[in-house]
Amino acid sequence: MNYFERAKYFRTKKRLGQNFLIDGEVISDIIDYADISPEDTVVEIGPGVGFVTEQLVKYAKKVIAIELDEDAIKELKKLNASNLEIIHNDILKTDLSSLCEGKIKIVANIPYYITSPIIAHLLGEIDDLANKNRAKITDIILMVQEEVARRMCADEKSQGKQYGLLTILSQFWADVEILRIVGRKCFYPAPKVTSALVKLVVRQKPLLELSDYSHFRKTVRSGFAQRRKNIKNCLLNGGFSKEAISKSLCELGIDENTRGEKLSIADFGKLSELLKKYC
Repeated sequence: MNYFERAKYFRTKKRLGQNFLIDGEVISDIIDYADISPEDTVVEIGPGVGFVTEQLVKYAKKVIAIELDEDAIKELKKLNASNLEIIHNDILKTDLSSLCEGKIKIVANIPYYITSPIIAHLLGEIDDLANKNRAKITDIILMVQEEVARRMCADEKSQGKQYGLLTILSQFWADVEILRIVGRKCFYPAPKVTSALVKLVVRQKPLLELSDYSHFRKTVRSGFAQRRKNIKNCLLNGGFSKEAISKSLCELGIDENTRGEKLSIADFGKLSELLKKYC
């Protein structure tokens, strides 16, 4: 099936970040990794002209395609599949919990410039314990920029600036795994960056058990706010008292000159609890 020939007749819109997946092998891998059963409902985010969609409808009980582009929707309607529902909407304005009964799987080839907002929309923020979207989702197959995928899967031992807020947001509510790297030529038009296929298996409970998740979120944000500064100064600038910071770091055996990116998620959890105690 020549996806390239089909894709080139569609006028892609740069403002929507449209890069259509045209590699049959990668599309087949997405279907395999999604592990779809005949009882599954799949929500596809950003289906475009439907190259992945036309495969999803063969395996799922129902496919709900959420697409913003009216021209792409015209192409999706040509699939004429009885188990396909097309929703014309912005994913960031869509309440996934209201789409259907039961749980859903997510398959998404999203515009890379809104990756973080979409992940936050699907999983909820760190302190959003009762997020309705997350409660609805079992797992997510997501195509993202490779650099972003590395950040999602990073830890405090990772190189450069990979480990950060996106890491904690992703891992706090899901087990994250890079499934495969996807080259530029697998898309039309070809993006300027290499991509990666990522799987997120949604957690029923948060990664850490804490007394105050909003306080934890504040601690994490402060810790990564100024990467060139040490954790003590970052926390001071974040509004925590000097005394509470010194006591907390001392009790944890963390040098005040350590940078936030060298603290594990568990370390941040312990630090948050002590800061709350001493404040």
